Amino acid sequence: MTFSVAVAGASGYAGGELLRILAGHPDFEIRTVTAHQNAGHPLIAHQPHLRSLAHLTLTDTSAANLAGHDVVFLVLPHGASGEIAAQLPDETIVVDCGADHRLEDPADWAAFYGGEHFGAWAYGVPELPLVAPASAPSTAATTPDASKQRANLVGARRIAAPGCNASAVSLALAPGIVAGLIEDQDIVAVLAVGPSGAGKSLKTMYLASEILGSANPYAVGGTHRHIPEIQQNLRKSGATAPTVSFTPVLVPMSRGILATSTARVKPGVTAEQVQTAWEAAYAGEPFVQVLPAGTLPRTADVLGANTVLIGVALDEAAGRVVTVLALDNLYKGTAGAAIQSVNIALGLDETAGLTVNGVAP
Repeated sequence: MTFSVAVAGASGYAGGELLRILAGHPDFEIRTVTAHQNAGHPLIAHQPHLRSLAHLTLTDTSAANLAGHDVVFLVLPHGASGEIAAQLPDETIVVDCGADHRLEDPADWAAFYGGEHFGAWAYGVPELPLVAPASAPSTAATTPDASKQRANLVGARRIAAPGCNASAVSLALAPGIVAGLIEDQDIVAVLAVGPSGAGKSLKTMYLASEILGSANPYAVGGTHRHIPEIQQNLRKSGATAPTVSFTPVLVPMSRGILATSTARVKPGVTAEQVQTAWEAAYAGEPFVQVLPAGTLPRTADVLGANTVLIGVALDEAAGRVVTVLALDNLYKGTAGAAIQSVNIALGLDETAGLTVNGVAP
């Protein structure tokens, strides 16, 4: 069976990455692509690398144009997805690649985004370890691992793709929370990120002349919108009241995230316990891999792939666990996570259309 697909916001970076992956997916057929200012243009005028999709033309982003598809991906600015999603049929699988349906607490939404809170959907990070078993729908053809977020995606018709930075920090530290090895207070995360995560918006800070040869911190001092998402995820993994100091830094690479996240370890925790806990948390996962002790990842090794690589160490002098995680913000950080989640929702092979192999050099 082939499922019909529409992508709203198809002229942007994340929309283009979705289309690139979907174009090679054995179970999906891309029928409709939409945009706002670029409606009426050939898709290939804005995504010239997508040669197999040269026949598609961008139409207006409206519920009328998106309805009638099996799967709709919304790659829109925050505040835009909620209104359109509310007009789509219940039987349609709708994936919000924006922020509108990630946060469960309306107070978090008000504090970091503002405007109407549209409610939370099933969260699209299948590998996120959970502290308590999740309830998988009784209609599931197979019983997924109930200790992972994957169980909540089986049969889902509304899915919230994650924030790329949020999923990076959450996946890096959740194993220690679940295993009871680290404290949930005084978590510190510093991320080197590529500017493609900010989309194609024409702002001075994203110009090549501003980025090349420079590292530029932004959203410093607890203001980044992914902070409540990280805290929400860590609570699902067993944290009580996590505090997170989060600092992203723009670096001169078009895509990729290298997240260095640290947390205090509990008394008596050893390096061997740390390595074992992280390996156990992701054992058997096709896309999240923990590297051998003493080995650290590079962003170059995950570009163009749905792969997450994690290196973990114990800083005994400081009493802190140090995790270094690499992922491609456009692939696993957004588009790949969205497609992986839809695969699960539809009962397809979770890895369908997705690759673990990066692009080098």
